[in-house]
Amino acid sequence: MSSTIDESGPRSYEVRTFGCQMNVHDSERMSGLLEAAGYVRAEEGTEPDVVVFNTCAVRENADNRLYGNLGQLRPVKDRHPGMQIAVGGCLAQKDRDTILEKAPWVDAVFGTHNVGALPALLERSRHNNEAQLEILESLEVFPSTLPTRRDSVYSGWVSISVGCNNTCTFCIVPSLRGKERDRRPGEILAEIQTLVDDGAIEVTLLGQNVNSYGVEFGDRLAFGKLLRACGEIRGLERVRFTSPHPAAFTDDVIDAMAETPNVMPQLHMPLQSGSDRLLRAMRRSYRSSKFLGILDRVRDRIPDAAITTDIIVGFPGETEEDFQATLDVVERSRFSSAFTFQYSKRPGTPAAEMADQLPKAVVQERYERLIALQERISEEENARQVGREVELLVTAQSGRKAGETHRLSGRAQDYRLVHFSVPAGAEEPRPGDLVSLTVTDAAPHHLIADPRTDQYAVRRSRAGDAWDRAQAESCGVPASGTGAATAGARGSVSLGMPSLPVRAG
Repeated sequence: MSSTIDESGPRSYEVRTFGCQMNVHDSERMSGLLEAAGYVRAEEGTEPDVVVFNTCAVRENADNRLYGNLGQLRPVKDRHPGMQIAVGGCLAQKDRDTILEKAPWVDAVFGTHNVGALPALLERSRHNNEAQLEILESLEVFPSTLPTRRDSVYSGWVSISVGCNNTCTFCIVPSLRGKERDRRPGEILAEIQTLVDDGAIEVTLLGQNVNSYGVEFGDRLAFGKLLRACGEIRGLERVRFTSPHPAAFTDDVIDAMAETPNVMPQLHMPLQSGSDRLLRAMRRSYRSSKFLGILDRVRDRIPDAAITTDIIVGFPGETEEDFQATLDVVERSRFSSAFTFQYSKRPGTPAAEMADQLPKAVVQERYERLIALQERISEEENARQVGREVELLVTAQSGRKAGETHRLSGRAQDYRLVHFSVPAGAEEPRPGDLVSLTVTDAAPHHLIADPRTDQYAVRRSRAGDAWDRAQAESCGVPASGTGAATAGARGSVSLGMPSLPVRAG
């Protein structure tokens, strides 16, 4: 049975996001553009009139995943006259015509440089009854000037730059996102102020290499200055950033982190490999000693900092000695968690043409050893948190076992995930409120807090008030409700950054 679009009402949409934090942020822009054009977000369990795929091209199976999803949507579109499918993001920038050749039922294809064209491409496709393809080679409009439909009322992304000037041999991002473009500090701070005025108490600064911010206007100390300026914004309680590059990470940024109270004690510092020989082959312009030195200086100034990382296993030519060097650096670094990747060829990158591509079985065995090591370290580091008092920003999403445990979830200042219970008779927080409590148990990927009444306190926040208003506007709960009990309901939102699991492969 087919479902016909009701042309008398607004068209509904759904954005499906793959990949990094930059893509998550871009998806907020796509949603904002569609809503500004009169579309409404599709209700859960319904077939949307428009499905937008925001794609990633970093992993080897990214295209298979996209075409698999497009194939699944074809029969849906056949029974849903007037439905449209659009594909944007890095894979669209890379594959261009290939998408329409492999999936001719797609209606619009757009790249990383012209996100703002999405509503017009959909309208042109409907009017002309044919697919629309528009890929630009350079940035048309800085994404942060576009309308936004934020996924969270209490936490927001703020892009400070786009593109990348590095030439890592394994990475396809610079060719898809272009050279680095920096926003002016005043524009960034104005956007942050707008978020805070709307109720957000946390922001995450985004860039392909955030600490190289300022290169375009000639100020190599600009990122540290920006962090300090964030400290002057009243009502902004938590500032995070991702991701820096070790080669450009300077002590003035460490000083700014340590001396700015609302900059959180958390750092994501991509290692990629502990082997200096492989770092050269990757064109990563630092060596393991410099990397470890950065971590030492951060922990000297910020003793409780939680440090996370990215690691690639099985880069072309990696020997057992190279891999052991990575294990040694991981052991010494004591990361709280890590994104671990098995190397995958990306056409168009120098590494894809290198000799000595490793057999899958070798890569898999090394990957499993690295995972086992990092799991042990994560569990040991989390165990050190037991007995500590932490302040959590309560999130709208709870853990998988929340129904059994009746625990809520929140993020500590160092971004560790904490599942916690509310003592009998104590106030139940809303998403966006802040809770102080004592950690009582630990696992590799999260902490647990089952505090006594004297170990538990709630601080109601403007962000919690914003959550109430958002729920009332969407008919989720009354504006006077606590909101936390509806964490699994339609309209739930997630804390600024996606979680950093040990397993990312």
